[in-house]
Order: sequence, then structure tokens, then C-alpha cells
Amino acid sequence: MHQKLIALDLDGTTLNPDAQITLKTQRTLTELQNAGHIVSIVTGRPNRLSESIYQQLRLTSPMVNFNGALMHIPGQTWAGEYQYTINKAIVFQLFQLKERFKIQMIAAEGKTMFLADQAYANSLSFFPTTLKSDEILTQASLKQEPAAVTVFVERADQNALRAEILREFPDVSVNTWGGPASVLEIVHRGIHKTTGLAKLAAHYDIDQSDIIAFGDESNDLEMLAYAGTGVAMQNAIAPIKAIADDITPLTNAQDGVANYLRQYFKMD
Repeated sequence: MHQKLIALDLDGTTLNPDAQITLKTQRTLTELQNAGHIVSIVTGRPNRLSESIYQQLRLTSPMVNFNGALMHIPGQTWAGEYQYTINKAIVFQLFQLKERFKIQMIAAEGKTMFLADQAYANSLSFFPTTLKSDEILTQASLKQEPAAVTVFVERADQNALRAEILREFPDVSVNTWGGPASVLEIVHRGIHKTTGLAKLAAHYDIDQSDIIAFGDESNDLEMLAYAGTGVAMQNAIAPIKAIADDITPLTNAQDGVANYLRQYFKMD
């Protein structure tokens, strides 16, 4: 079988419910890399929360973070690296809107930056529950344009805040997170996972029809639609299953990605 590009969402997809890579998944992805296929992480996570997984899988491909806003090779200087950023004035505007919209936390991130206006105790583990002094977000500490701004807001205020941001800043996109948390994520307008996936395919000269992409949530929609084979997880939300070319028989708790790939590539 000729070379394929395998694009992997992390949470709810390649990672099990404990956010771990299982031995079966690791072994399967290593075998596919050794056979000459490209395995790449395409995630909404920041690079600070995905580089350990990248190292564990011994990947050498570029990684896509912040839902397409950043593509880089961890630990290397790479000519193809990019980062789409947004105007930091958005953050200052959010400070003004805190009371009106019951905003609980604002975080601004980029490849080499993490700042939050307060610690936020949550079950997501995406944000530190205590902040170091150099991680506190203020107008003075925010010196560079962020790749992504994450806003925790009361669910009742989510839609109104989203509309307000888009009205004030037409050059951004505002996405909502799946799952129990009420979160808005602000990125450069028109950026999504396919932004990175298309650049990956071009970098490796791989045809769109030779891309296999796995996902489970709304931020995977464009990626699965773009891939030659868009695969929804058994545990995916209904709109993702509806547009997918295929659905894994097993969930992310049952090694769904590894099981699917082993059958697809006839590895057993």
C-alpha cells in the first residue's frame, strides 16, 4: 500500500478516557511509521500539552496545535513552521466584558507563551490550578499576539459573548469546546484543523485521497470532511458521524484508532 498520511486528534480519539496512549496504540502507530506512513498529531491542545505525547510516539512529523493555528516540529527549527495569531486587543476587550458576561477565566497562549488572568480549578487538566508569577495575564504581561485565547464563561452567557466578540473583531473565529465545560476559543478567522492538515499533505506531497483522519468532536469536522478517509470515533458526536466516511467499531476507551488501523492496513 502506498504512503498514507494519518492525522490524529488526541482527546476522545487517540487518547483513552484517562488521556493516555495505550501500548496497543503506541505499537500500532510505530509499526505504521516504520512501514513508511506519516503519522501526525492534529489537535486543539496547545503544544505544551501535546509534546510529551509526540515524544512518547517517537514522531518525526510536524505537529498541528491550537486547531490549526500552529504547526511546528517540537524541539527543532523548521522552515515550514507557522503560527497564526490574533490581535491582543481582544484580550483587553474581554477584561472589560468580565462582569457583564460572567467570564470566569481568560487564558492567552502561543507556542512560547501561557498566561491566564487567574487559576481555574477544573477537571479538564488543560490549565494549571495554580499560576506562577510569570503566568499571570495582565495588560502589561501580554507582550505578544496570542495564537489562541480561551474564555471560560457561564453557559447562559456563551452565545451572547460569542456574538459580541465577532461583532467587535470580525477577523477572528470563535469556537466552542465539546464536553461539559462552557468554553469559547478565539483564533484567527478561518483557521481550523484543515489549515494544518493541508500544509502537512503539501509538505509530504501526499494526495488528499491518501489522508486518513480520525476525530470525535465539532473541531474535527473540517478535517474529516477534507481527508480522503474521514473516520469518526464510535464515541463521536452525531454531526461528526454524519459527515464521516467511516466510523470505528470501537470507542477511544477500547483502542478504537489502533483497532481500525490494524484492520485497514491488514496488520494482524
